[in-house]
Amino acid sequence: MGIRRRSRELALQFLYQYDALTESSGEPSVLPEEQLSLFWESSDSLVQEDMKEFSSVLILGTCKNLPHIDDILTRFSENWRLSRMSKIDRNILRLSIYELMYLSDIPPAVTINEAVELGKRFGTEESGSFINGILDKIRIAREEGKL
Repeated sequence: MGIRRRSRELALQFLYQYDALTESSGEPSVLPEEQLSLFWESSDSLVQEDMKEFSSVLILGTCKNLPHIDDILTRFSENWRLSRMSKIDRNILRLSIYELMYLSDIPPAVTINEAVELGKRFGTEESGSFINGILDKIRIAREEGKL
């Protein structure tokens, strides 16, 4: 498995946990940076430094821009409220929207493909197509200058 794919998996794990913490209280009791430090302390010792580095960029960028990301996600997920989405799908989408909007060095096709693969691996049977549909709409809107 490639370093970036594994990094995305680690980022998804963190975002899932962080989402669960904020869902119950409405706000996290620990800042993302503090939570991330705890996450790395408890993670597998086999996590390479370059995996941690890319994962941390994804995690902190997604958390920092979460209101903007959730606004985009809400606009492009017709008939789906964020609270109705599975935590896995919601956080794959958040992570991928961060990549699409803020990491211009990653081609959109790569971001979407990686998100679909995460959905297939960790989500339901429908996750891959659900994620692909939303991210493709966002990609098109971005390319047309509507985002």
